[in-house]
Amino acid sequence: MNRVIRILGIDPGSLSTGYGLVDSEGQNLKHIASGCIRTSADEFPQRLREIFFGVAVVVEEFKPLELVVEKAFVHKNADSALKLGQARAAAICATLKQELSVHEYTPREVKLALTGKGSAGKEQVQHMVKILLGLQGRLQVDSADALAVAICHAHSRTLRLRLAAGQGGGR
Repeated sequence: MNRVIRILGIDPGSLSTGYGLVDSEGQNLKHIASGCIRTSADEFPQRLREIFFGVAVVVEEFKPLELVVEKAFVHKNADSALKLGQARAAAICATLKQELSVHEYTPREVKLALTGKGSAGKEQVQHMVKILLGLQGRLQVDSADALAVAICHAHSRTLRLRLAAGQGGGR
């Protein structure tokens, strides 16, 4: 019998950090909660503090077992990449007291896992999140991205466990 694993996905940002929680039991997924931690401070260190304490509250309330964060990447703006990295660190540090296992996936890996296409657009990812979790209505972009990274990990973890057990699905 499969064990239920609660996974917290984080989409870090210095203005809005999305979070999404799913319960994973084998191939079955259940949406638990999702939302955004919106920072209000003008000073960047204060925003990091808000992210840290916001994520700590989510962890305390929902008690996930695993944390998944999208890997940061540098595109064109190094300052933005540094701020994103610091927001990621604040979110990760907020979970350390609970000793969650931490996992990371690139945006391309997440898109590929959800849509089958590593170059998929945000709308495609949001659509698949809603389908896979049976959600209705509009989903906030940051919440959808956080749920997407959690779903990506749930699928990856299930596949790894099946392969380790010799059930790779070969014909």
